[in-house]
Amino acid sequence: MSIAVRISDELVKEAKTLSKVKNRSVTGQIEYWAKIGKIAEQNPTLSYELIKEILIGIEELDSKRGTEYKFS
Repeated sequence: MSIAVRISDELVKEAKTLSKVKNRSVTGQIEYWAKIGKIAEQNPTLSYELIKEILIGIEELDSKRGTEYKFS
C-alpha cells in the first residue's frame, strides 16, 4: 500500500544526494532510513554498524550467498 507523505525539503535534498552515492532511488533511500530507524528504536543498544551488518547477513542468506553461522 502506498500513501503520500509530506517530508521536509531538506530531507529530500539529503536523500537525493545519498541516493546517488548509494545507487538507490530517493524513495528507496528514505525507506532505508525508516527501516534503520525502526530497528534502532526497537533495539536501542545496537549500533548503526551492527544493524547494517545484520541486514547484510540476512540479505546474503535470503539470496543464498551466505551460510548460517552455527554456535557451538
